Amino acid sequence: MNLRRRHMLALAALSASGAAAPLAMAQDFPTKLLTLVIPYSTGGPTDAMARILATTIGPVLGQTMIVENKPGAGSNIGAEYVARSAPDGYTLLFGTSAPLGINLYLYPKIGYDPFKSFAPIIQIGYLPNVLVVNPRLPARNVQELIAYAKENKGKLTFASSGSGASSHLAGELFNMRAGTDILHVPYKGTAPALNDVLGGQVHMSFTDVLTALPFIQSGKLRVLGVTTLRRSRALPDVPTLAEQGLKDFDASVFFGIVAPASTPKPVIDKLNAAFVKVMAEPEVKERLEKQGLEAPGDYTPGQLASYMHSEAAKWREVIKVSGARVD
Repeated sequence: MNLRRRHMLALAALSASGAAAPLAMAQDFPTKLLTLVIPYSTGGPTDAMARILATTIGPVLGQTMIVENKPGAGSNIGAEYVARSAPDGYTLLFGTSAPLGINLYLYPKIGYDPFKSFAPIIQIGYLPNVLVVNPRLPARNVQELIAYAKENKGKLTFASSGSGASSHLAGELFNMRAGTDILHVPYKGTAPALNDVLGGQVHMSFTDVLTALPFIQSGKLRVLGVTTLRRSRALPDVPTLAEQGLKDFDASVFFGIVAPASTPKPVIDKLNAAFVKVMAEPEVKERLEKQGLEAPGDYTPGQLASYMHSEAAKWREVIKVSGARVD
């Protein structure tokens, strides 16, 4: 055998060995503890959903999955931690709209890129926002609110849980689509924002359906519409903003699980299959639905990748037009 042929055979063997490595890794995976990083503090819907999945996926994977909260900088600290972790499938991020699409345009600089730093695994679902107003406001539907806002230019206000939060950007999207100038009033969290809406200091808010539901049911807040394209399962009789004339209006918080970029595809596929299996369990499905979660189009990694890109494009435009910024 001549030297050239031996060299070619050696390269072929090396290539075959390299191609087989990820497959072998996936067959053995996982062999140790897994960590699901939540880039927020304990408590709240994000933390609750992540813990439901982490505590039930162990039997499917054959290994324990623990939860680690790494809050700070609007979710950027936890996201950057996962982005810089080993791409082996053992450290995952339970992300939301913020780190997986919005923060790239909202902050002047972050230490990761949602599209280059992560490998999508699965979209868990999304949490609809609802437009709620203080009952003393005369508007009883979206068109009445728009008319009232235009008749009272510069007088109406909406509360958010903070600059750059989904409740803020939903309000800015409303102003863009409705041609209104409702003033944004940021708060440090959802609770103080809603407290001032309840007290009448602020006229309205675009908040998540789970938080707003008790106040809607008690009559302390009036709901004018759901901000997603589909009606909320929690409020099936409440029409969407799109149904009320704001075409294609869609504002929600989505939840997805990602791994560091370059994590082998067989590992991604194995994790995806495990999460799909867990979420199909009746008890888990019921617990997630009680958190107000709505199901995505499908549970493939490609679905999450596509959704991340479409959400980022939408909010990039809203951030640009509104001038929203977090330093």
